[in-house]
Amino acid sequence: MARTTSDIVVDAAPDRIMDVIADFAGYPGWATGVRETTVVSDDADAGRPRQVHFVLDAAPIRDEYDLLYEWNGDRSVSWSLAEKATMLTSMDGRYSLEPVDGGTRVTYELAVDVAVPLLGMLKRKAEKVIIDTALRGLKKQVEGTGA
Repeated sequence: MARTTSDIVVDAAPDRIMDVIADFAGYPGWATGVRETTVVSDDADAGRPRQVHFVLDAAPIRDEYDLLYEWNGDRSVSWSLAEKATMLTSMDGRYSLEPVDGGTRVTYELAVDVAVPLLGMLKRKAEKVIIDTALRGLKKQVEGTGA
């Protein structure tokens, strides 16, 4: 499955950024379209959530779904759709964090499939909007909370 990728430099250490990524209760405050989150189960080894339930209202997509997370310390986290939802048939994503001069480069990769057929070009454009909006929201959240 083709993935759409973008990145941004955040003025914070990787562990601080990963703490914000793992704070799912805070998502409705900064992740556009996310209305509710509920941690369903935890990953005892990682000390972070394993399965999270989302309520999304990002017109035209309104859906509820669970994502399964795999944590790789403070360097990366990947996720996939636990099971098909109403609109979403698959979602695979990944945040990768790399220390650079001036902070940390956060790279976001995403591949989404929906029940409604979309032309490849429109799907990639929608993924790009989701990614860029999420990266800007993450940067603002991290840098605005005592990074």
